[in-house]
Amino acid sequence: MPKSLVIVESPAKAKTIEKFLGKDFKVMASYGHVRALPSKQGSVDIAHDFEPRYHILPESRKHIENLKKEVSKSDELILATDPDREGEAIAWHLLEALGISEDGEFPLVKRVTFHEITRNAVRNAVENPGRISRNLVDAQQARAILDYLVGFNLSPFLWKKIRYGLSAGRVQSVALRLICEREKEIQIFVPREYWTLEALLGAEGKKEFTARLFAVDGRKLDKFAIGDGEQAQKLVEEISRENFVVTQLTRSEKKRNPAPPFTTSTLQQEASRKLGFAARKTMSVAQKLYEGVDVGQGLEGLITYMRTDSVTLSETALTDAREVITRLYGKEYALSKPRVYKTKSKNAQEAHEAIRPTTIGYTPEQVKPHLTSDQHRLYRLIWTRTVASQMAQAILDATSVDISAGERFLFRATGQVIRFPGFMKLYIEGTDDAEEKAEGMLPPLDEGQKLPCEKLDPEQHFTQPPPRFTEASLVKTLEEYGIGRPSTYASIINTLVMRKYVQLEKRTFYPEDVGMVVSDLLTGHFERYVDYDFTAKMEENLDAISRGEQSWQPVLRDFWEAFISLLRQKEQEVTKEDVTTEKTDRTCPKCEKPLVVKLGRAGKFLACSGFPECRHTEPLSSEEREEPVLSEEKCDKCGAPMLIKEGRYGKFLACSAYPECRNIQPLVKPKSLGIACPECKEGELMEKKSRYGKIFYSCNRYPKCKYALWDLPIPEPCPKCSFPLVVEKTTKRFGTVRKCPREGCDWNEVIAPPEKAPKEASAKGPSSKKTASGKKTASKKKTASEKAPSGKSAKK
Repeated sequence: MPKSLVIVESPAKAKTIEKFLGKDFKVMASYGHVRALPSKQGSVDIAHDFEPRYHILPESRKHIENLKKEVSKSDELILATDPDREGEAIAWHLLEALGISEDGEFPLVKRVTFHEITRNAVRNAVENPGRISRNLVDAQQARAILDYLVGFNLSPFLWKKIRYGLSAGRVQSVALRLICEREKEIQIFVPREYWTLEALLGAEGKKEFTARLFAVDGRKLDKFAIGDGEQAQKLVEEISRENFVVTQLTRSEKKRNPAPPFTTSTLQQEASRKLGFAARKTMSVAQKLYEGVDVGQGLEGLITYMRTDSVTLSETALTDAREVITRLYGKEYALSKPRVYKTKSKNAQEAHEAIRPTTIGYTPEQVKPHLTSDQHRLYRLIWTRTVASQMAQAILDATSVDISAGERFLFRATGQVIRFPGFMKLYIEGTDDAEEKAEGMLPPLDEGQKLPCEKLDPEQHFTQPPPRFTEASLVKTLEEYGIGRPSTYASIINTLVMRKYVQLEKRTFYPEDVGMVVSDLLTGHFERYVDYDFTAKMEENLDAISRGEQSWQPVLRDFWEAFISLLRQKEQEVTKEDVTTEKTDRTCPKCEKPLVVKLGRAGKFLACSGFPECRHTEPLSSEEREEPVLSEEKCDKCGAPMLIKEGRYGKFLACSAYPECRNIQPLVKPKSLGIACPECKEGELMEKKSRYGKIFYSCNRYPKCKYALWDLPIPEPCPKCSFPLVVEKTTKRFGTVRKCPREGCDWNEVIAPPEKAPKEASAKGPSSKKTASGKKTASKKKTASEKAPSGKSAKK
């Protein structure tokens, strides 16, 4: 009989750890969180100092029962959940759910943490146990209660003022504001014209190079000094009569240092830039690398814990990195003394170590046969970044040349060449091609040397609006503001996309109409709570709680009293019409009453203000029907350019060779959800649009695999039948419900109850009754939405 029971979160982690411990240890999984605040009103007792009323999650009950049976046979209980606030909270919740006191004598409770799942790290942690940090638990508990208070009070407000099914979140709404405000900046941006003038210069037998007009009459030109083509052409005429002479050469040495090892945030950013990974996918793949992969010697973790704010490396890692650099690249690339980076995080308790390979000696090529493509690509990114952070500086020779054209005009050319690549031989942040830096090198030149001018080239430019946020730039901005925690960014981004607040196209965020309306409502009436500084200050308060510098109840009390007072005031002041209706200067063609802009399920549209007497509606864009726009896409059937056209169900791509070629394609390409197809096990589920504009989800191996769903798939196993995913659907009648899509399984769970009690069934049509499971019976015909969850094909 094992005398020690070890509990971790996941079966994969349990399987890896168990092989490192002896026969006296049994390792079991809690399968994630075991207790949470119920998704209903009253889960926090505000009157009794914000006392949370937790319940054991339905899907965790059988796991808790199994753990209780096993712990009754064990002398000691070892809690080995993740080394952060969330892991600490899970450990505490496990004791509460199991009814065990940490101070009791049987079983003896121990808390262990390790930042890498390797034999030495696990054994060392077990030999040096500690206690649950109540400060970290309180910080996580405060966060959960705070998010509950915002979500379960602000979301119903949105239901009343906009439409049912919307949600607001403490950090989610701030991220949405960032995206929407950037979109407004783009909409009001007015491009400004400016010109530059470059001279193509050369000498006999030497490489040509370009120099840009830098100064006129001794005054440096600013960006808008040459404002139009006429001015540029006048300068060309004047300069073309002059001789070009090198007047000054400046040479300098530049040194570049490598980027620090990865934190959670920088890993998400770089994986997005270089690998095209969504933040959620990055964390999912990293989780698998952390929990353990068999690389020929049994299961072992390949990277350290992937939720960290630290950029420090352990002494062992620094020694290993130096040995690997010397062996693979030579002594000149290794450092005599390790390069030390400073962690920016204020929370020292959680700043453990950067994300790095557990064994730096495992090169990406060595582990490649044992990893999936995504795992190998992410491991390679982590390995190269870690090793490069301990390589020698790159040394570049920079040259600046001033060239006079007569007495009035001064041109300047700059270039640089890599003298010693150092870390750039292996890795450069943001780009993988170090040779691009060498393209700007200049030919050998001497002061006083005359240069023939081959060409004067005036070029027109226009200022560009600020770029829309990508996943990488949004994560970077959130971190710079101190908003949220890097470990939560993936779920925040996913929520914005799933709620249809934003659309993610080519890794760029475009706000939807409903997202703009929600953001405007929250910014206009709850500005303090979606303010960047306020949200960052709240994160600082949570950090202070985790360090034991502050109690959690006063933080919640200060927040709640002002928040609920404002919410009650706005419930009386704000009307739905104020939020969802905009006046126009147009009149209805049927009844001549004013037309207004309304917000519908598919976005904004024009409607008669005389509704319901007059039901006239028209698309918002009908005032100015746009001509088809030439796209950058080529027809995959005939090679002709594709046009962007607008049809009944929105914009789409159509071949410009119509009617000879009738090829059409969706403008918005199918979007990967990062969820494996449960039927063929080879493909992954994609979000697509049907021919009628309705969203559905199907396998990317279609037509080989015809698995499809109408409802949103969630990558969580069914608690009843263990089917690898469940689906989520929000309706006005039943609220937000999760259910198993497997035919024959009736599991379902209400996530958010409906706003109002459902109305009586219509007298028309066949009668139907709602069962306790939320499904209908006695209906003569199943709809497509009822068929698809059973795993059958949805019409495309």
